[in-house]
Amino acid sequence: MKPTALVVSLLALAAASPALAQAHPEERDKLAILTHIHEPTPRAPLPGDTAALGVPEGFTVSRFAERLGNLRMLAVAPNGDIYATRRSSGDVILLRDADGDGRADGDPVIVARRSAAHGIAIHDGKLYVATVKEVFVGDILADGTVGPLTLIIGDLPDSGQHPNRTISVGPDEMLYISVGSTCDACQESNPENATILRSSLDGKSRTIFAAGLRNTIGFDWHPRTGELWGLDHGIDNLGDDLQQEELNNIQAGRQYGWPYVYGVEEAANPQDEPPGGIPAATWAEMSEAAVLGYAAHAAPMQMAFYAGGPFPNAYDGDAFVAFRGSWARQQPSGYEVARVHFENGRARSIEPFLTGSLVDGGQAETGRLAGLAVARDGSLLVGDDENGILYRVSYDGGRGPGVPSNPPATAMREQTAQASGVPLALQRVEARHSLTVRSDAFAAGGAIPRQHSEYHDGVAPALAWDAVGGAATYVILVEDPDAAMPKPFVHWVAWNIAEPMTPEGLEEAIRLSNGITQGRTSRGSVGWFGPRPPVGDAPHHYHFQVFALDIPLEVLPGSDRDTVLAAMRGHVLAKGELVGIYQQTDAPLK
Repeated sequence: MKPTALVVSLLALAAASPALAQAHPEERDKLAILTHIHEPTPRAPLPGDTAALGVPEGFTVSRFAERLGNLRMLAVAPNGDIYATRRSSGDVILLRDADGDGRADGDPVIVARRSAAHGIAIHDGKLYVATVKEVFVGDILADGTVGPLTLIIGDLPDSGQHPNRTISVGPDEMLYISVGSTCDACQESNPENATILRSSLDGKSRTIFAAGLRNTIGFDWHPRTGELWGLDHGIDNLGDDLQQEELNNIQAGRQYGWPYVYGVEEAANPQDEPPGGIPAATWAEMSEAAVLGYAAHAAPMQMAFYAGGPFPNAYDGDAFVAFRGSWARQQPSGYEVARVHFENGRARSIEPFLTGSLVDGGQAETGRLAGLAVARDGSLLVGDDENGILYRVSYDGGRGPGVPSNPPATAMREQTAQASGVPLALQRVEARHSLTVRSDAFAAGGAIPRQHSEYHDGVAPALAWDAVGGAATYVILVEDPDAAMPKPFVHWVAWNIAEPMTPEGLEEAIRLSNGITQGRTSRGSVGWFGPRPPVGDAPHHYHFQVFALDIPLEVLPGSDRDTVLAAMRGHVLAKGELVGIYQQTDAPLK
């Protein structure tokens, strides 16, 4: 297939230049760039093509299994059983190599069926399967088949452009779910899009672990440090060489730039400006920069760390990533497996490891790689979702079986436990005077109407309070000390409020036209997040705390409660609260 060139007049390759970065936002979208549509022609692999695949000296590529259909994500059980999802047929298959000859024994066995099955994880004898909007779990039986699947999550966001959810159980015994964006570059209406979510294993509670991630299909925990790393898909239509695919060190509560800034240097997207008049430079300050970049449009898929085994010692602690391949650049990228080299827990480089699927000078391809996992014997399994081939990469003269990856839980637990187990904000801030907080929606100690709960409408209640002489601005902090984790759970952070009131249904935006700025809740979203206690819990108490300040606060939009409290210190003229209760006795309608 010959490449088709397109001139996109509203995007600019020069977006990263200092002069452009200082230009008015409306001037950044008037430059032309050249981009291409070029998807290499699929060609079924010939018998000799496997031997022609390129790997470093000492490694060998063979076919573990064939005729597997639309092979997607892989998971390896402790006993060596290999499970794979097939999105197009909506099922999960089981493969075994009981005799250890490096080939699957017989045909695959279908062990589960769910429409659009994609993400897969194995933990504590259970198989977890993710579709577009659901997560299911079932017991793995003695023969490797899976018992009846139980729905544990049924309300993941709608899919849009990126429907392929991936899941994994972290070292902290929590379920991590990658949810891609609905678009190439846009402001999402659902804060759970373009994120990695963190859920309890029963699915009953979940939060946004990290945001600003366009589509991080591949992620895993470093076997030594326990930190989470992932490869994010870059924005299309910025040109052949932009946006590079991003390797991120993904940490709790952080956001990673999409869709407004990108890359190691955090360049500004020339077409999309941050909301609320926030400059791109400020958004970059609010975001974590990528650690490394890789070839634009290469499409990173599943990722797995190598903890140790028959591969040379230099590979221990490195990661492998499958790249499905580009369609949006003249010279194709991807169609390979890359090695991410780490030193002392830090990523240093990304380099090709398994190549050769691009043929005829890049005009054709013999495989689009998606699934990737480390087998129990320490070999690397790589799935071609176009031709239904599962490849096996082994090392000649290796040193025994693979080492199971068992990353420590410390990093995840420390990151997610920050700011938990602390007193309510009102108890942490000194003030000379008190003020009275009121609401038309509920009385002090009374029940909060259900329309303000996330089980129902999720509308912020109207609040009013005493005006304080000399106050320049007011701050609202809403916390639930009855939550299990974090404790207290933060439901609202808003500052630079000029008037002693807020209307019902205040916009859930990071900055409003009247100057009100909002921060991150414990859920991980910005703006009001209403009560959502577990069904059947005793009533939870929600403390609507208001503070009068003698200054406006100069903290970054999206800041968390503790950052705002630190900035308030020494400037609080008065404080007060209104406490309401909420209880959910019946399960909400699906």
